[in-house]
Amino acid sequence: MAITLKAKQRQNLKQSVTRELRQEGDIPSVVYGNDKEPITVAVNSIELLKTVRDEGKNAIISLNIEGKDTVDVMLHDYQVDPLKDELIHADFYVVNMSQEMDVEVPIRLEGEAAGSKEGGVVQQPLYDLAVRAKPADIPEEILVDISELNIGDSVMVSDLKASRNYEITEDDNTTIVSVTPPEEMPEEEPEPLEVDADPEASEEKFEDEKAGTDEAKQ
Repeated sequence: MAITLKAKQRQNLKQSVTRELRQEGDIPSVVYGNDKEPITVAVNSIELLKTVRDEGKNAIISLNIEGKDTVDVMLHDYQVDPLKDELIHADFYVVNMSQEMDVEVPIRLEGEAAGSKEGGVVQQPLYDLAVRAKPADIPEEILVDISELNIGDSVMVSDLKASRNYEITEDDNTTIVSVTPPEEMPEEEPEPLEVDADPEASEEKFEDEKAGTDEAKQ
């Protein structure tokens, strides 16, 4: 089920108007794709963030554009102000609900690996899985149970169960998660022998000690 998000069509694209738009809590956006003519709109940044947080980045959004028909879209890309950590722009891609599309779906590990109780280290090199599905069949996330993994065990893409709702397009030989042995503590290096910085002084000390020994023998 798609989530409804309201949008206002933008006609004036001047920077001064765009700044006022952001000050009011909206962000400039573009709607495009699926052979549709691009449309410049504005959406409420808080409502957009809430939608993505609650429904996931692959959520189907029914974008209700003021004065136009409602279109089904997905959030394709967005920009964040690095200083203020605020959304400043968003791109929406128009989807065809009857046509398959390629997307990245987040992977979430479930459970505690048995090997971690013995000191093993859980490593996850793959965080998103490439899948192909119709928009309504795209999963919000893919769960991977790691509770039975011991040290040396791993889960590959080929180990995932196939689903009739979507096709996994990731390489079968890609590692999703593994449990590696604990890191060995480095051996302590022996302390270096002290070397006299002044070789002449050492030589004189050696001669003095030798002379003292000879006198003792006499």
